[in-house]
Amino acid sequence: MRLEPGSVAEADYADRRQTAERVRRSAEVLDSRVTPMVEVTGWLAEYQRAHHFHAEPIPFRDLRQWSFEPGTGNLRHETGRFFSIEGLRTSSDLYPADRVQPIIMQPEVGLLGILAREFDGVLHFLMQAKPEPGNVNGLQLSPTVQATRSNFDEVHHGRSTAFLDRFIHLPGRRVLVDAIQSEQADWFLHKRNRNMVVEIDSDVEEHGSFRWLTLGQIRRLLRRDDLVNMDTRSVLACLPTAYGAPGDKDENFPAALRRSFYGETEPLHELYAITGCLIDVQALRVLRQQSVPLDQAFQDGWRRTSTTIRHRSDARFEIMAVEVTAEQREVTSWTQPLLRPCSQGLMALVVRRINGVLHALVAARSDVGTLNFAEFGPTVQSRSAEPRGAGCPPPYLEQVLAAGPDRVRYDAVLSEEGGRFYHARNRYVVVEAGPEMPVDCPPGFRWATLGQLTELLAHGNYLNVELRTLIACAHASY
Repeated sequence: MRLEPGSVAEADYADRRQTAERVRRSAEVLDSRVTPMVEVTGWLAEYQRAHHFHAEPIPFRDLRQWSFEPGTGNLRHETGRFFSIEGLRTSSDLYPADRVQPIIMQPEVGLLGILAREFDGVLHFLMQAKPEPGNVNGLQLSPTVQATRSNFDEVHHGRSTAFLDRFIHLPGRRVLVDAIQSEQADWFLHKRNRNMVVEIDSDVEEHGSFRWLTLGQIRRLLRRDDLVNMDTRSVLACLPTAYGAPGDKDENFPAALRRSFYGETEPLHELYAITGCLIDVQALRVLRQQSVPLDQAFQDGWRRTSTTIRHRSDARFEIMAVEVTAEQREVTSWTQPLLRPCSQGLMALVVRRINGVLHALVAARSDVGTLNFAEFGPTVQSRSAEPRGAGCPPPYLEQVLAAGPDRVRYDAVLSEEGGRFYHARNRYVVVEAGPEMPVDCPPGFRWATLGQLTELLAHGNYLNVELRTLIACAHASY
């Protein structure tokens, strides 16, 4: 499929305020005649039973079309496409000493796209039951299209990606969301995907792996562990909400959350003061990034065995390989490397009411692979669920860990993207703090309403993927 950069003249970009109101209505509809909620679990289970999918760890020597490059040790596909495992040398004002680690290099911008359509006056979203080799449970709820540029170009010589033309070439498409967003910056170098929601008004061909769901249905499913995948969470977080509903006078947490997302509230800071915090970090942060041969990582504590590349501390992540068999994918059998974290992480968003308005506390973060020095992340972001080791604990960690059940508004273990990560899972938590928590916060932290954060998602490189997930999780709390 040939792509023509800049060919957007025939696209219809929807008004964000009107879209926000339609999003709110879809979020309030918790069931649908199009796909009744009682059928969803059975549909997923039946699809998993009927379509064989299996990923088995293998030694590196059994990789097909992948090899360690002579002279550098970089792990590459023979086409030079898809992605590679290389070395990254970094230093910063926070960690001045040079460090070298393996990193996933994937310079192509992929596409995460969800089709939307009105049924009975309510927006529905076309979701896909899709297995990935790194998923802990095989199949999860994915966007309509989840594809790399190499998939677009059919480098794999397999079947074409279903519905891709609806996002790329369809004249008169109605675009509700279109933004390039980042992915895990401690595991990828400068990785980005185009996040899109495109509305259609015509039928689509039926396929057993796809179902139309309201936003309310999807958010109910988001309360379950390991069901709604990372890419779906990222795209849905980008849906506009600000000014999508009249004020709600109730004082309970769900009402406060809806006002923070949808209402015309009075925030603590204007939007320019929130972005100014991030700009200040971006301007002053020192972050040096240099691509180096993967072999150089072995001089910095990393070791390669027949099955893994792992740090001697055993505390970070490892690179491994898998063999995959999949009946319903574009290619039915392949091998590939994956990154496997060594522990479950903790991602927490602290919220509190300030002048009667619910705000979220976000932090400007700089990870080794961040594209533009820093992005806003959650209040607490740790790759370990109990990060109490050497050194100072992250700010606000103790408040999150000490929060009683009456303060925890969302709590689930969710998987990260299974196409590059093996059994990568994080505990995602939204905690409401009381008035005892100071409004004043350390440098690099800012209070923002949920509506302000959603407005920033109209643009790329403001909110990292972990914070985007927590915005989607917060939506599931009302």
